[in-house]
Amino acid sequence: MADQTTNAWPANAGPADLISPARKRAGFALMAAATLGLLAVIAFEILYKNEITTLGFETWRPIVYAYVLWGVALGIGQVLTRGEDGQRALFLLPALLFTIAMVIFPTLFGFYIALTDWNLSSFSGRKFNGLDNFWQMLADPYYRNALFNMVLYVLAVLVEYVIAFGLALLLNAQIRARKFFRVVFLMPLMLSPVAVSWMIGKSLMEYRFGPAATLARHLGWENPAFFSNPITARISIMVLDAWTFIPFMMIMLLAGLQAMSRDVLEAARVDGATPWQTFWQVTFPLMLPVSVTAVILRIIFKLKLADIIITVTSGGPGGATDSVSSFIYREYRDRSNVGYGTMLAMAYLVIIVVFVTWLLKFANRFVRNVN
Repeated sequence: MADQTTNAWPANAGPADLISPARKRAGFALMAAATLGLLAVIAFEILYKNEITTLGFETWRPIVYAYVLWGVALGIGQVLTRGEDGQRALFLLPALLFTIAMVIFPTLFGFYIALTDWNLSSFSGRKFNGLDNFWQMLADPYYRNALFNMVLYVLAVLVEYVIAFGLALLLNAQIRARKFFRVVFLMPLMLSPVAVSWMIGKSLMEYRFGPAATLARHLGWENPAFFSNPITARISIMVLDAWTFIPFMMIMLLAGLQAMSRDVLEAARVDGATPWQTFWQVTFPLMLPVSVTAVILRIIFKLKLADIIITVTSGGPGGATDSVSSFIYREYRDRSNVGYGTMLAMAYLVIIVVFVTWLLKFANRFVRNVN
């Protein structure tokens, strides 16, 4: 008797293995055709906008239609090629399309705009100029000054950390009215930086009638113009920004202190350690992961510093207080220079990504070495 025909599929075959080769080819072909179609529409639109070809579209609407069709084709292709796994992947498709549309595409489009000469005050429109904006950026002394200011502003985070740690230790101690002081110290965090700029920078520190200026005159400062001198202006900006965000670091450090085991501190006291020795040999090492997290988050917020500077000094005097973000903002607003401003923004994005990546690796290595 002839042997019975064995099953064509392996016994341990998964859902993707049960899909016929023809169905897989159809799915891959659909996704490839949709991708090529989307790229072709984008290419024609770019060539048309740069007056390289007459074949194109007056608006970007066809690209939106092509992108939606590409998303639909991608979903169908996943189901055709992966079966049940592709159906589960459909739940991730909206997030993927949103990320591409709102993060990846604007970033790539920003790099493209950075390579153009585009000024909104000019009637000539947008023209491709290669790396001209990049060379202009390297020779721009105001941009270098803004980068230097950012180094100073970031270094000020260390002072903010010391103050925030001291306040956290104070609020963690058994003092009277502790709940009241917690609310008071958190109040600056509840205000927007623009409100702080007007309340303190424009009112309290106003050089003619402001209370801070009046007090400074009584103390012997003849001309207490906090924002007229580059050095005092930078320090004043640091103080305003620190007053706003020190409570953020304080609350993180306070949470870390309250999560510490009291038995460890009690054991240090039993061993005869002084309060200073307990802090440096027990509290500070145990708080190091929380401290590193607080400092890194604060540095990330600091790298976006712009609102206080724009409201109080507009980058003055003479660009002395400009951060990179405020300088880019003024390049857009005051000079309507979209192409050059975008080059500054893209270069700053690359600097931030490289710096934060290095900072995270350094922080992890530092914490491991200390522990």
